[in-house]
Amino acid sequence: MSPNQVIVLATPVFLVLIAIEFWVGRRRGRNTYALADTLGSIGLGMLSRIADVFTLALRLGIYVWVQDHAALWQGDTFWTSPAGWLLALVFYDFLYYWNHRLGHEVGVLWAAHVVHHQSQHYNLSTALRQPASYALLGWVFYLPMALAGVPPLVFAVVGLVDLLYQFWIHTEQVGSLGRFDRWFASPSNHRVHHAVNDRYVDKNYGGILMLWDHLFGSFEPEDPQEPCVYGTRKPLQSWDPVWANAEVYAGLARDSARAGRWGDRLRTWLRPPGWRAPDVAARWPAPAFDLGAVQRFAPPASRGAQVLAALVFVLLLGGVAFFLWTADARALPGNLVWAAALLAGLWTQGALLQGRIGPGLALMLLSAAVATLTAAEGWTMLHRVFKPLTMLIAIGLALRADGRGKGWLLAALAGSLAGDAFLMFEGFFIAGLASFLLANLAYIIRLRSDAPWFADRRALAAVGAVGLGMYALLWNGGPWSGGLPPGLRAPVAAYVLAIALMVSQALGRARVHADPAAWRVAAGALCFMLSDTLLATDRFLVPLPARDLLVLATYYAAQGLMVAGLLSAAPRQGA
Repeated sequence: MSPNQVIVLATPVFLVLIAIEFWVGRRRGRNTYALADTLGSIGLGMLSRIADVFTLALRLGIYVWVQDHAALWQGDTFWTSPAGWLLALVFYDFLYYWNHRLGHEVGVLWAAHVVHHQSQHYNLSTALRQPASYALLGWVFYLPMALAGVPPLVFAVVGLVDLLYQFWIHTEQVGSLGRFDRWFASPSNHRVHHAVNDRYVDKNYGGILMLWDHLFGSFEPEDPQEPCVYGTRKPLQSWDPVWANAEVYAGLARDSARAGRWGDRLRTWLRPPGWRAPDVAARWPAPAFDLGAVQRFAPPASRGAQVLAALVFVLLLGGVAFFLWTADARALPGNLVWAAALLAGLWTQGALLQGRIGPGLALMLLSAAVATLTAAEGWTMLHRVFKPLTMLIAIGLALRADGRGKGWLLAALAGSLAGDAFLMFEGFFIAGLASFLLANLAYIIRLRSDAPWFADRRALAAVGAVGLGMYALLWNGGPWSGGLPPGLRAPVAAYVLAIALMVSQALGRARVHADPAAWRVAAGALCFMLSDTLLATDRFLVPLPARDLLVLATYYAAQGLMVAGLLSAAPRQGA
């Protein structure tokens, strides 16, 4: 049984304990849960396990190789004895302490670990809030166990024990446990670790034992007179799971690029979190942390958005459990499609709760994710339901909107719906191509309704050159194929011209309006061009791996960005 399957079996236990903690908190009048935060924390845990599917084999592979080729002592008999298991657990906990401590003291390591600290609430769901990028560097800290000859099975089991132990210490419902708190990780000790108060920050790193904190001077007991304030000193202020994992990396990259000296560019990544080169700090000063000014991030969400987000969460739980349980038997392209679909669901859940999108657009994105997944898995009947359903939802959104060009937007979406329907069946490629050609022409007219023709001539020239180059490649075929069949050369040429003009008009319009909505439309147009390029490459040049993921993901990104951008440019009614 793989570690991910163990997590699947443990998940119902986690959820029951979370429910019990919630009930106890309500009974005591000390509820520590908020819906958006809880769904966000568990969602980040899901994303972490999804990422683990792609990195676990690599990390264990490195460990096994080091243990096989560089171990200083081969003692499987000892390590599998009761004393060996206990020593291995203590050994792992010691290395975990330093992994954890340096995760707070080195910028690039904090960029991964910060995800676990972003919640401004402290409860059992916080324990599940884990980073997706932990595997990038975290595995290095445990190689001493491989050098000591600890068998991979023993290493994996004690690591899982150390991880599972830490679940129960993420609660405010358990007070001080007296002498136990001094020597073992406990709720009281770990509350201190998650606090941003001056006296508490960067303390109590132990996973199971507090021994290491006493030895290395990082122990701090909880003071009832100074309640813990949770979160990070630079709050995330978002329910976006992608941004939660990328926020600190983005900040480090920005500060590193701004630094004038090469040494400072490197130090930005290796110095403690918050360190900035003197010239960067002078030109772009950051406000000092003020504990009294900390406010919880809680954007309002409608009842409908909350109910839909909760339903999405339940579906995601089932989808992630199925994915983790079956991932080892599935090829990499299939796992990538599942990961992309689940990530789309997690992002949609967060955007819905944050008010970045409405329920209608959320349903469109979820349907698009299922359409992509069912295509890749070969679930034909389901695919034939969700592919047209996605565009029907988009049409419904457009029907409820007001503003200029509504009719042309509806025509573009109807043409896309027809194209989707034709391309689901063999022998209707020309009909599908014609439908999408008409859709692109409708998009062009809609984009022209509030902007002059091709306002950015450089964009027109660049896009035209790319389109011409792609068409020349399709015509010739190169070493992969004989090129376009003669009967398709004229229709494909007309389509390439239409898509190039649509992209050029969208880019020019974005330059004119210079607002986020217009740039979303431009990004959507570029995604259309990319999707069509991938489809043409696969059909006429060379088969692509993960074709359904590449083509459909970019296509639905295009439709989603176009619809969101064009509808936000006019008054909306519930989009």
